[in-house]
Amino acid sequence: MLSEINIAPRILTNFTGVMPPQFKKDLDSYLKTRSPVTFLSDLRSNLQVSNEPGNRYNLQLINALVLYVGTQAIAHIHNKGSTPSMSTITHSAHMDIFQNLAVDLDTEEANTEAIQEQITRVLLERLIVNRPHPWGLLITFIELIKNPAFKFWNHEFVHCAPEIEKLFQSVAQCCMGQKQAQQVMEGTGAS
Repeated sequence: MLSEINIAPRILTNFTGVMPPQFKKDLDSYLKTRSPVTFLSDLRSNLQVSNEPGNRYNLQLINALVLYVGTQAIAHIHNKGSTPSMSTITHSAHMDIFQNLAVDLDTEEANTEAIQEQITRVLLERLIVNRPHPWGLLITFIELIKNPAFKFWNHEFVHCAPEIEKLFQSVAQCCMGQKQAQQVMEGTGAS
């Protein structure tokens, strides 16, 4: 809903360089014509590099794929004279790929408390540095602590030590304002 979402970000790296030539050729073909029909069914095996938990997938290729499909989707929508929205992307080859990634790939331990703690730590490390903060970082952290679906304040790592809990509360107050942060923390039984 932000007007800035219509401005394409500048990308200063050749992210498509990590894509094997045949993979990129099949990807481009699928985005244009939805063929070869086996592209989606073969996607997982094209991204998988081992069976070792935590190292199953080629993360560089996944990152490149997601970025490439996203930029191609925006370009496709703009070429049709439309603006990006749920209705302009929903029934597209681009969304086919995103849905396939979401459904077909496993989470590689993402639901474990340790991984959630690591993700939270990275967000927090980026928030405690001097401002300005990227708006995406703020929105992500606010959603994490505010949305009851994530049960953020129920995680053990939030309450593992009084100084850690105070740090989370302090960052929450900086991001959301003291009154709103207190309401969120009290609403979940924290504080």
